[in-house]
Amino acid sequence: MASIKLENITKTYKNVKALDDVSIQIEDGEFFCILGPPGAGKTTLLRIIVGLEKPDHGNVYIGDEIVNDLHPSKRDIAMIFQNLALYPDKSIFDNIAFPLRQQKIDEEIIKEKVTEIAKQLKIDWMLDKLPSQLSGGERQRVAIGRAIVREPKAYLMDEPLSNLDALLRLEMRVSLKELQTKLSETFVYVTHDQVEALSMGDRIAILNKGRIQQIDDPERIYKLPKNMFVATVLGSPPMNFLECRVEVTGGECRIIHEGFILSVKDKNAIEVIGKMIGNEEGLVLGIRPEDILLHNFGGKERIEAEIYVTEPLGNETIVDVKIASNVIKVLADSSFEGRPGQKIWIEPKKYKFHFFNKKTGDSIFHTTKETELEIL
Repeated sequence: MASIKLENITKTYKNVKALDDVSIQIEDGEFFCILGPPGAGKTTLLRIIVGLEKPDHGNVYIGDEIVNDLHPSKRDIAMIFQNLALYPDKSIFDNIAFPLRQQKIDEEIIKEKVTEIAKQLKIDWMLDKLPSQLSGGERQRVAIGRAIVREPKAYLMDEPLSNLDALLRLEMRVSLKELQTKLSETFVYVTHDQVEALSMGDRIAILNKGRIQQIDDPERIYKLPKNMFVATVLGSPPMNFLECRVEVTGGECRIIHEGFILSVKDKNAIEVIGKMIGNEEGLVLGIRPEDILLHNFGGKERIEAEIYVTEPLGNETIVDVKIASNVIKVLADSSFEGRPGQKIWIEPKKYKFHFFNKKTGDSIFHTTKETELEIL
């Protein structure tokens, strides 16, 4: 096992900066996910760790050793790609055994290790088959077995489940997490799928346009996003955003939207949000779809709105609701009944508000149950 450290890594291809001053500390035995959209720099980051690319600036550490100039074969890291690259003419046994035979290990030891790994991955019954005779999920397990059998210091995985169908991805997520827990090894897992990152990662690094946006455990990243990009990447449907303006009179701060007003009396919130008065950068209010309740009648701290469209999804319904000129999404249960144009009232959970700087996208303030706030 080994920790992995990236220190101020920068990588440029022609005029494109694929990675821009990236620093990450991946702990020994951690399941670490790197999440970001296509083109964010995720694969470049993995290739630099494994040694297939050299950084223009910065250092890569495996354990306490700087490995910038160390050949990939000397770094003792296994990499599992989206394209599994199994040998089509070799049996499953021979595919898994290949790294050990490259090391000239005794055949009896190879047989023992391959059989043990195959049992762990529940593919011991197919060792005589060829890759073409296996399903996508089974071939994925073979690729993982080939990586595990050589007992590397760490495992790097580049979107290994993206070619599988939804049911197989679900099964393999559980299998991978279970396997990593058993092995207690360092896993670095790259994905553009937020569900994979949230369900498997001990910590997640959000990457966009070559820059780290936030590194934290899944719960904190979801509940306390550092900027609007992070708030959008995590969550399905993503967080709703409403542009507002700020007024402060006496000991009260008012956050004004064309469809409602928030009265803030919390000193900490006023101190931070009050700085946005007259600020051309603007204030954005964020609220997640699951943090809004729907009602058929008005009441205290409820906002009048209109149903724009409904999206039934079986176990739940996404309701698109129009507030003044804005349309936001609300998660309702599957029994929700409503029609476009129908008047409705929404009740946001006011302790779940997020405020952002419109220009920079950076988080300004997250409300809690202690925040003194009233919806007018």
